[in-house]
Amino acid sequence: MVLIFGGTTEGRAAVRTLDEAGSSYYYSTRGKTQQLECKHGTRINGEMDRKSIQDFCISHDIRLIVDAAHPFAENLHANIALISEELEIPVIRFERRYPEHDPSFIWCDSFDEAIRYLKRHSIRNLLALTGVQTIHKLHPYWSQYPCWFRILNREDSLQLANKENFPREKLLFWQEGEDETALLEKIRPEAILTKESGESGFFREKTEAAKALHIPLLVIKRPPLPDSFYTVNGEHGLRYRVERLLPGFYPLRSGFTTGTCATAATKAALQGLLTGTVPTEATITLPNGEEVTLPVEQGFLNEDSCKCCVTKDAGDDPDVTHGRLICSEIRFNSSPEIRFLPGEGVGTVTLPGLGIPVGDPAINATPRAMMIREVERMIHQHKVDQGVDIRISVPEGSILAQKTFNPKLGITGGISIIGTSGIVRPFSTEAFINSIRKEIQVAKALGCKHIVINSGAKSENRLRERFPDLPPQAFIHYGNFIGETLKMAETEGIEKITMGIMIGKAIKLAEGHLDTHSKKVVMNKEFIRQIAKEVKSPSALIHSIADITLARELWTLFADSPAFFEKLIEYCYKYCLPQLCSSELEIILIQENN
Repeated sequence: MVLIFGGTTEGRAAVRTLDEAGSSYYYSTRGKTQQLECKHGTRINGEMDRKSIQDFCISHDIRLIVDAAHPFAENLHANIALISEELEIPVIRFERRYPEHDPSFIWCDSFDEAIRYLKRHSIRNLLALTGVQTIHKLHPYWSQYPCWFRILNREDSLQLANKENFPREKLLFWQEGEDETALLEKIRPEAILTKESGESGFFREKTEAAKALHIPLLVIKRPPLPDSFYTVNGEHGLRYRVERLLPGFYPLRSGFTTGTCATAATKAALQGLLTGTVPTEATITLPNGEEVTLPVEQGFLNEDSCKCCVTKDAGDDPDVTHGRLICSEIRFNSSPEIRFLPGEGVGTVTLPGLGIPVGDPAINATPRAMMIREVERMIHQHKVDQGVDIRISVPEGSILAQKTFNPKLGITGGISIIGTSGIVRPFSTEAFINSIRKEIQVAKALGCKHIVINSGAKSENRLRERFPDLPPQAFIHYGNFIGETLKMAETEGIEKITMGIMIGKAIKLAEGHLDTHSKKVVMNKEFIRQIAKEVKSPSALIHSIADITLARELWTLFADSPAFFEKLIEYCYKYCLPQLCSSELEIILIQENN
């Protein structure tokens, strides 16, 4: 069982992430004001001290704690750390994302340090944006000097302010979308005090107006967290950690793309070249801004290069690269450019349409951008004025590539380094749909105005016989995603689409199911009877539909009734044509052996 401490934006994200598992958990908040739905969780309200946390963990068999509480909830973090050590329960800290420290701000380790600064510099009109819970901490200041406090317009906040005897006329109420500049110009503070609250705490919004008006800004640094916590700052990292610290909580594990692994290997190799020490792990940024840390399995440091490898963990997704090494070798070059060079086991692009220049290594746009971002950050930090050569390699990649779509896409000699989110979701439909899109784009780039979409190898073989003049790239598998494939072909400007379909999928499509996966929709015998009645089939024939177990039996059952199959195709057109605006559509019903 998992216990989440929340009450924050991160707590809300933790609930959303754990609900994906379908497993039970507990969600604890100090108050009752946060509105959210826990689909599989149980809400607990009320402040918990060390003993109550310990008792709860023991009585409810808690195996994992997710600390998504406010970064300044120091007592709670400390109590969680103690309980974690005593009961040997791992803790994942769901941290906020923080901008880099701005040197123009006045950074303070504590409220006492901030008060000393204010008094020393004779600040006599302060705007405090540190929250109602900090009124008592600033009492030594506001009891002597004018001070404004902005708080949430809630009854519990007002009660706490009254309890501290803070002047009511000096309270300001936070309003979403409020013009910060207008507020500052109205009260004209000599300084502003805020906390390092991160992006979800509106830190940037609070500070930008102060900088624009040249108002001194004091920032209380966030307190350090216990070293024993596993820190994540996004939903992907949270799920990944939960899957590995509490096996079985999620029915299937997620993983990282080859692009993420290549980026981690690249950063580690560059760090080794810059510092002379190869790291054992690398923290990189995913496209959504989330940071993840991957272990570095191997590192080889030479005089002018460094090579590091990361083992691809695809979770429970049936990925051909799972468990394989993704390596990156880094060298400096004399140009100002970051260049991607060919590497063993990484394919070479030979056809247009993939968004990668022909002749380049098959490294997709998102992984390239991820690697470039990490390299640019590091060479900027180390004040390097040289370019960088990146050579990604995958041992045995040329063999693995034969099990992928690469040969059909015109990518030769190896696998592709791919990934749009950086994360592999088990049995992801997104990855399959993206591969269909790439195939259509390649066909278009080769000048194909006519493509033939089909469900798999068996139907493709029949269709190749019918269209012998079309190139191999014109034949594209749609799997179960008929609707998505039609839409993508339309978007890419394909003029004619021929769709080959077997009887089982045709029955599902004719009923309006554009996704024909067997887990989502099954053969509906009542619908088949409806078609038979519409074409005025004999009563005995209609009655016999109840006895079939496989759709292909319909070929025998209606062997003398072509009207049944014509009506079936008519229904398929009914649901496919609305997906298209200008593309011409032809549907061919394929018999098992003909």
